[in-house]
Amino acid sequence: MTREDVKRQLRADARRNEQQLLLAARDLFIERGAQVPLEDIAAAAGVGIATLYRRFGDRWGLARAVALAALEQTQAAARSARNSHQDPLAALTAYMHAVLDLRTSAVMPELLDQLAEDDPQRLEISSAINSIIEELINDARHQGLIRDELRFADIGLLLVRLSRPLIGLKDELQLPYAHRHLDLVLAGMRPGGPPLSGPRFTLRELRGARG
Repeated sequence: MTREDVKRQLRADARRNEQQLLLAARDLFIERGAQVPLEDIAAAAGVGIATLYRRFGDRWGLARAVALAALEQTQAAARSARNSHQDPLAALTAYMHAVLDLRTSAVMPELLDQLAEDDPQRLEISSAINSIIEELINDARHQGLIRDELRFADIGLLLVRLSRPLIGLKDELQLPYAHRHLDLVLAGMRPGGPPLSGPRFTLRELRGARG
């Protein structure tokens, strides 16, 4: 093996270790909270704690990396859904199912206290995602594909609720049931049926309603 081959192998190993740490951290943050011991995250990723510290520095650095990775994947999912479907409701459906798989809406609430609200990279990615989803919601509403009272906050908060693990349900059933319940929710988003109770928040109103 040449010196260049060794360098490429080391870079590949480093990328693999980083991805394993991000996935392990995401899952443990969801299951046990943002204060889960970093040693447990390293062990779940199959690497030493020194590797975690070398790559991310500290808990804040790891939390930020997990959040940004989740947001970047979500942005890619939103763009893919919009570009793959002319029907805005079909695009919104594809996006919501993708977010469940990514677990973005489950991990982000756990990390909000660990991240600066004015983090420029976080704000840039979130703004791009929100713009796409608001566009899909507005197009679907204008075409009569969803209830007129449906708003941005309904989509975001539904994904948070559906992404949270259900107590007492086997791990292997968590995601299948989340997708099943999302299908039920999507059916209820279509026009018709009794009026919805509770507030109808836009994105701006949702930001003001946070406790």
